[in-house]
Amino acid sequence: MVLTTTSLAPLVEIGPPLTRDEIHRYSRHLLLPQIGETGQRRLRNARVCVVGAGGLGSPVLLYLAAAGVGHLGIVDDDQVDLSNLQRQVIHGTDDVDRLKVDSARDAVHRLDPSVDVTLHPVRLTAANVDDVLAGYDLVIDGTDNFPTRYLVNDACVRLGVPLVWGSMFQFDAQVAVFWGRPPQGSGARAVQLRDLFPAPPPAGSVPSCAEGGVLGALCGQVGSVMAAEAVKLITGAGRVLLGQVLVLDGLDGRWTAIPLVAHDSRPTPAPAEVDIDDSCETGDARSAGWRVETCTPHELHERLERRASGLEDFALVDVRQPAERSIVTIPGAHGVPLGAILDGSALGDIPTELPVVLYCRSGARSEQAARALLATGYTNVSHLDGGILAWVDRVAPELPRY
Repeated sequence: MVLTTTSLAPLVEIGPPLTRDEIHRYSRHLLLPQIGETGQRRLRNARVCVVGAGGLGSPVLLYLAAAGVGHLGIVDDDQVDLSNLQRQVIHGTDDVDRLKVDSARDAVHRLDPSVDVTLHPVRLTAANVDDVLAGYDLVIDGTDNFPTRYLVNDACVRLGVPLVWGSMFQFDAQVAVFWGRPPQGSGARAVQLRDLFPAPPPAGSVPSCAEGGVLGALCGQVGSVMAAEAVKLITGAGRVLLGQVLVLDGLDGRWTAIPLVAHDSRPTPAPAEVDIDDSCETGDARSAGWRVETCTPHELHERLERRASGLEDFALVDVRQPAERSIVTIPGAHGVPLGAILDGSALGDIPTELPVVLYCRSGARSEQAARALLATGYTNVSHLDGGILAWVDRVAPELPRY
C-alpha cells in the first residue's frame, strides 16, 4: 500500500500585516516559499490550545511561540514537580511547586512577550471541556492519561476542531492528526482517536510514564513533530498527518507510517454531559462489587511499629514494578507486581492467613490488586491510601519521590 498524506487549505485566515520587528523575528520563515509572509500572518492570527504543559506540551508550546502563533491556550491543573524536569523543559528548578500553566506562560513570554496566552488551570471534565476548547482553531493533545485523551478527542469531534495528538511511553511514541468532523468540501479525511483506539484500556492495565518511565529527549523529538504539524495545518504548507499515524521506535531510531481510516463500527463519542471517567470507560473501583478498605500512611506506620514489637502480624505487599521499588520502598514490604496478582501466578506468595496491606505509587494499582485478591477468596485486604507518594509526604519526607 502506498501511504499518502493529506494536503489541506490553510486552517486560519490571513492576519494583519507584519510589523518591522516581526519581519525581522520571523525572517527565516519568510524565506520559505511554503510559508512566506502570508503564512506568517496566518500564524500570528492563529488560536491554538495546548492541553498538557508536560513532556510533549513543553516543546510544542516553545516552538509554537517561537513560530509566531499569536494566541496560545494552556490547559493544565498540575504543579511542577522535581521529577518533571527530566523531560518537561519549559519548566525550571525555580518553578517547582508552581502551577504549570504559570511557569509555561512565563517561558512563552521569555521567547516572545507579544504572544497572547490564556491560562486554563483546570481539570478537564465533561462539564467544562467544550467551553475550554471552543473558540480555538486547533487543539494539541499532549496529555498522559486515557480519560483526558478521549475527553479531548470527543470534544473536538463535537466542535469540529482538528486535533494534533501525541503519545509516549518509555522509548516508543505515536503522532497523528485527527479531524473527526471536518467542514464539507475541505478535502479532509474524517478520522479521530476512536478510529485508532476505539476505546481506552481497562483502568490500571497500561502503566503510565510515572510507573514505566520515559526517555526525556524523545519528548523533544515527538513534540517538535507535533508543532510542525500544527504549523502546516495553520498555513496550508505541505501535507499533514491526517489519515496516518507515525510510530517511533526510539531505541532503533526508526519512524514508521501506518495508514488510518475511519471505521463505521467505532464507538460513538460520549455526549457532552457524560463525565470523564464514564465516557472513557475507566470504571470506578468502588462499584466493582468489592468494598476495599484503606489505611492512611500514619495508620500503616503504627501497624509497622506494632509488627516490629510482635503485637501484630500482617503482610505488606508492594505491587509496583522492580524498577520503581529500586527508587523508593517501604521497609518490610514484599514485592509482587500487579500483573502477577491479576493473572494469579503470584497468589502463592501472598499469605491467606494474614491480613494483607497493599501499596503502589499513588493508590490506583493497589486498589485494583485488592479487588483481585478479594475476588479470589482473601478476606482481610486493605491498601495504602495515596500510595508511597503519600507515605513519603506524611511519614518519611527524607525518602525520594518519583
